[in-house]
Amino acid sequence: MRNFLALLIGIFLGIIFMKAEVLSWFRIQEMFAFQSFHMYGIIGSAIAVGALSVWIIRKAEAKSIEGNRIELNDKAPNYKSAYIGGTIFGLGWAMTGACPGPMYALVGSGTTVFLISIVMGILGVLAYASLRSKLPH
Repeated sequence: MRNFLALLIGIFLGIIFMKAEVLSWFRIQEMFAFQSFHMYGIIGSAIAVGALSVWIIRKAEAKSIEGNRIELNDKAPNYKSAYIGGTIFGLGWAMTGACPGPMYALVGSGTTVFLISIVMGILGVLAYASLRSKLPH
């Protein structure tokens, strides 16, 4: 039942992405060329919602579905790995015109060429997993 609920939420999120033009290659290219505020507004809104959610989870001492207390621990910043990972992520986003979440919605909307990007992303995760002990963290 939980997987079905997750599927429904994912479909709903995909519809929202479509309606908000988050999946539009043109909108993404506008963002990377600093020609439009549209995507920056959406990303900024997501950051604000995420920050508010973290604050609420911490204040309310929220519990998971299983009843366990959700603990959000602070991590020491590691800027080197953040710069490397962010650069790789940004290059992939700029080259494909989509970040990982919307790729599934794009495939669902019929843009099946993004299956290549999804497969390459999975291969990237597997490469990371095999090289993790040798990478800066």
